[in-house]
Amino acid sequence: MNTTLFTTPRDLLRYATTRFNAAKLFFGHGSAEAFDEAAYLILHTLKLPLDKLEPFLDARLLPEEIAQVLAVIERRASDRIPAAYITNEAWLGTYNFYVDERTIVPRSFIAELIPHYFAPWVNEPENVANVLELCTGSGCLAIMMADAFPDAKVDAVDISADALEVARRNVETYKLEVRLTLIQSDLYQNVPAKKYDLIITNPPYVNSGSMSRLPQEYLHEPQIALDGGADGMDLVRKIVAGAAERLTDDGLLIVEIGNEKEFAEAAFGHLGLTWLTTSQGDDMVFLLTADQLKI
Repeated sequence: MNTTLFTTPRDLLRYATTRFNAAKLFFGHGSAEAFDEAAYLILHTLKLPLDKLEPFLDARLLPEEIAQVLAVIERRASDRIPAAYITNEAWLGTYNFYVDERTIVPRSFIAELIPHYFAPWVNEPENVANVLELCTGSGCLAIMMADAFPDAKVDAVDISADALEVARRNVETYKLEVRLTLIQSDLYQNVPAKKYDLIITNPPYVNSGSMSRLPQEYLHEPQIALDGGADGMDLVRKIVAGAAERLTDDGLLIVEIGNEKEFAEAAFGHLGLTWLTTSQGDDMVFLLTADQLKI
């Protein structure tokens, strides 16, 4: 491509937005639309503040800067690689995490609930002593939990050694090595024999029908972190079944299941699921108390 056709970020922003729309890209890893993703990738590539597009829109760029941005735009459009894998970063709220293809791109409705301590269910956050996160991936939720509950010890579990390497990098960045322990384990298998006040998880929950229709962007992610079996509940069943003996008497289990409420209710509705409110409604995350799990 003739790079002389472009001189400013405004030129590149217009081109990238059109390119992404024409390619019919799927935006499910942070950005909601082509314009937002284009702006993010341009600002990141030019090493500009991500929240300050306007002051730089008409700045003249060096030829090599234009070439770098165009290469990123083309990689996103042609290879359909999630933006987070191109930039090696993902955001959850105000938190920034390192990410690469060894783990899924961080995204979770549980992240919205953590800063509010899962209100009204956790009345005294300072009394939360032990937290367990299953299927931690990049470690993002475990890190947010350690930040929200500063007196708690957090154990973060994943079956994937590769994912835990990514998580370790994030734990070190946030300097939480003392309070946050990473454990390679098939769910509860290698978890310490102790009781937890909170167990949270955003496990693989995509049902087999949906797996066969995933946009190409999702195929770049580790499929083991997405595939939840025929009804999406394969791992969720094991998590629910093992939670009672791992929770304190007033402990809570909090599980994200995305768009699988129908299957979750079919599998666990008899327990009396409480659905927590998120930005996408009341059907993405459910809660069970230790008492309910003893049924």
